[in-house]
Amino acid sequence: MPLIRGDCNRALLVSVGRFDHGVVLNKRPGVSKDVKRLHRTLFKLGFKVDIHTDLTSEEIFQLFMEESQRPVKDCFLAVLSSHGEEGCVFGADGKPVRLSHIFRYFDNKYMESKTKLFFIQACRGDDLDDGVEVDSVDSVVKESFSPDLSVPIDTAVMYASAPGYAAFTNPQGSVFLQTLCSLLEEDGNQNLELTRLMTRLSHRVAYTFQAKGRDLNGKKEMPCLLSRMTREVYPFAETKKDTGVLGLSTSAMIDTENVRKRMPSIS
Repeated sequence: MPLIRGDCNRALLVSVGRFDHGVVLNKRPGVSKDVKRLHRTLFKLGFKVDIHTDLTSEEIFQLFMEESQRPVKDCFLAVLSSHGEEGCVFGADGKPVRLSHIFRYFDNKYMESKTKLFFIQACRGDDLDDGVEVDSVDSVVKESFSPDLSVPIDTAVMYASAPGYAAFTNPQGSVFLQTLCSLLEEDGNQNLELTRLMTRLSHRVAYTFQAKGRDLNGKKEMPCLLSRMTREVYPFAETKKDTGVLGLSTSAMIDTENVRKRMPSIS
């Protein structure tokens, strides 16, 4: 494992677009476009970017185990893009990569107090989102959703879709990751606190994307954020002395005394 100084933030891009012979999973169009744009966008924001493609499940596990023990300045960011089901993505060999195992690797002394971000571009089931609007909370079907306790403290996981639902991609790239890059390339968004930025990402995907085609026409996609952050973080912000914006990936503790109490194809 090569040595690396901990004086920079790191991004790890892991994508599977082609699967081994005999694996009954379709080739995923647009993967290379996602990777190229993510690399360009994150590099401009000061991240050291490493790219890995078409790894087997065991290779993915090994890679993340090693990455979890490498130095990082303030923020580690990972993108996992493949076919998937709830709780896992698939390696090029068609075997599942349990996300809970990946997350647990980062619960260690090397990553303690560091910001850890995961973006998961993969289906979480076969359901398709019709984008139905409701007028009241009472009309919403309530689901029991328990946060995944394998996610370490100070970690956020942004999924391309809600539990049980499909995620979309096409030859121009995935809706989720291309929209993320668009937001980060626009003036002002880089200086947003993480949860505000993810809210904008969800809103743009939900309200601007609509699938086309005989079988998927009109279907929607809604990203889903799971956060165990204990502080506000600004992972993409650059230091600006005159504006008071926090430095790259610095964080601010929340003042609890002042907090108000409130109750295509498919990836």
